[in-house]
This record gives sequence, C-alpha cells and structure tokens, in this order.
Amino acid sequence: MNGKQRILTALAVREADRVPLYIHGINEGPIIGIGNRITDGLPEVMDFREMDDSAKMKVLDTLFLIHETFEVDGFSAFEIGHETPVDDLHIQDDFGVVYALSEFGLPVAKGHPVKDASDLAQYTPPEPSRGHLLLLDLARDRFKNEKALFWLMRGAFVRCWRLMGMENMMLKMFDDPEFVHKVARMTLRYNLAQLELLVEAGLDVLVVEDDIADKNFPLIAPEQFLEFVNPYNRKIVDAAHARGLKVVRHSDGNLWPLMDILLESGYDGLNPLEPQAGMALEKVKDYCGKRLCLLGNIDCIDLLPDGTPQQVDAAVAQAIEDAGKGGGLIICSSNSLHPGVDPDNCIAMFEATRKYGRYTSD
Repeated sequence: MNGKQRILTALAVREADRVPLYIHGINEGPIIGIGNRITDGLPEVMDFREMDDSAKMKVLDTLFLIHETFEVDGFSAFEIGHETPVDDLHIQDDFGVVYALSEFGLPVAKGHPVKDASDLAQYTPPEPSRGHLLLLDLARDRFKNEKALFWLMRGAFVRCWRLMGMENMMLKMFDDPEFVHKVARMTLRYNLAQLELLVEAGLDVLVVEDDIADKNFPLIAPEQFLEFVNPYNRKIVDAAHARGLKVVRHSDGNLWPLMDILLESGYDGLNPLEPQAGMALEKVKDYCGKRLCLLGNIDCIDLLPDGTPQQVDAAVAQAIEDAGKGGGLIICSSNSLHPGVDPDNCIAMFEATRKYGRYTSD
C-alpha cells in the first residue's frame, strides 16, 4: 500500500498493511530541527513570515522531504496568503480578525470585528480564494497521489469566537442567540464554498479543526454545543461525505462530555486525543474505536519535548498495542509538533511507527 491507501483504509476502520503515520501540524522549529538531520542549507529558526523567499522555499521543500524520508502517510495543508501585516507584532486575516504574533507557535486572536448585531449589519465576509490553497497544490504535485492530502478547516466554534471574542460569544449565546446563529451561518457559507475549491484541488481528508475543550472539560455545555456549534459542523461533514471525502474532527482537551454527539455526527476520525485530558487511547478505543478512526496520541506536552527516544519508542509501541488491533488507528502526536519538541524524539516517533506498526495475522 502507499500512504494514501493506508490513511483511507484506517479511516474506514480497517487494517492496512501497517499502522499509518501522520503529522497533523508542525511549526518552523521542528521542520528545521528535523530537516537538519537529513539535508543542509536550512535557515536559522524564525517565523516563516520573516524569511526571505529563498528560505521559505527551502523550508517548504524540507517539509515535503521529511514526509518522504520518514514515510509519513498523510500531509496537512492549510490556507496561506490570507494574512496581512498590521505592524511588527500583529497580523490580520481576511475575516478582519487581528492576531498577536507569538514565538511559541500560532498567533493569538485579539481583535474581533463582529461583536454585536450592529457590527454584523455593516460587515462584509470574505470569499474563499483559490490562491490560498497553494500549499495543497504544491503537495498534490509533489506527492502525486502517494500520500493522503488533508486540509485543516476551522469549524464553527473557532471561526465564531474569533469574530466575536470568546467571552462575548459565551454571553451572546444567552443574550442574543439569533446573532450567534447568524454569524455561524455566515462562517458555514464560507466553509462550504471553500470545500468546493478543495474538492476540485484533489483533497482526500477534511479536518474540521474546532478546539472546544481544555484538559478538564468542554468550554461550553453540551446543550450549547448542540445548539450553536454542532449543527453547522455537521453540515460540513455531510457536504464533505457527499463529495467523497473522509472527515476528521480535531479538538484538544477532554471531549468525553461531547463524545456521543461527535460519534452521532458521522466523523470518520478523531484527533488528537490529548493524554493529559483523560483521552487515554485504550479507553477511547474501547468506547468508540469500531465507529471511527483514532489519530493520536503521542504526548507532545511532556514526552516529545523532554523524554528520550527510547521512551518515545515505547510510547508508540504501547499506542499500537492499545488501539491498533482491527485497524482504525493513525499514529501522530497529541497536538502539533511545536517549537518545544525535540527533533530526535520526533524522528523516534516516525521510526517506531514503522517498527511496530505492521499488522500480523493471528
């Protein structure tokens, strides 16, 4: 099997020739750190936006090379070119949300353009741009159908709170629920329009990225999740399935209070299964492993930054023991490979997946 076949087989909760390997997200630091083990000429670690064009192309080529060298079976693409600088410390996306840049990974949403109904009345939402799919196009041309192509699409909760502000959204659910629904419908129209572009571009797997929980519990109650979030994400799931795609639900944190709702929503996979949030792989597999594929959950908080390659090797072996039987497992980290991870531990995770992941008949 090639990587694409492995991923799609696992997402159908069947056994491939071996457990697939996937990188959900990876920052500049780990790309350069891992890349320095397999190539040369890489720039110093810095924000991708600060690199010149030559350095950017080298980093992108290295990202592809990592997937090829370590036989990573799926590739994650996302929008690029949709952000513009505001000043040295802030950027703005095409929705008008302003983000503070961070040395620790993703920018943090700080400026929210649609805080109430009067803002919404004057607001013009963006249209998805075909040009923002450049990374997906490059991956498709590079891997030539050998690896599954994933796209990271922000779901209803994240898109809405970034537009409104988190605290404001929580209050509006009670004080002005119709306003929240109007914003959610607006973001849904954007996502469905972008989905059409993604299908035309050759996408295989849609990831609905919609972080909804911390390590203790979901950020909203199941009742509000059912009213304001899940119906809109479910429309994305249904539309993607109708176009032949697999769909993965991504959220950090403790998802147990929402698990039955997520299962009923028709997702093919669940990621990243954060161990510190009670999402133990064996427990999740026992509860829902026959209904959807599990993508995770090699610890990126403690193990990948501060463990040893031997400990990572053992963790991968245990994950496959806990959840590999019968298929429906894809090994990846419990969130992105962020600037704090040890490149040697990342490589150990890649190599251990090949080492322990082959299915044997019994």
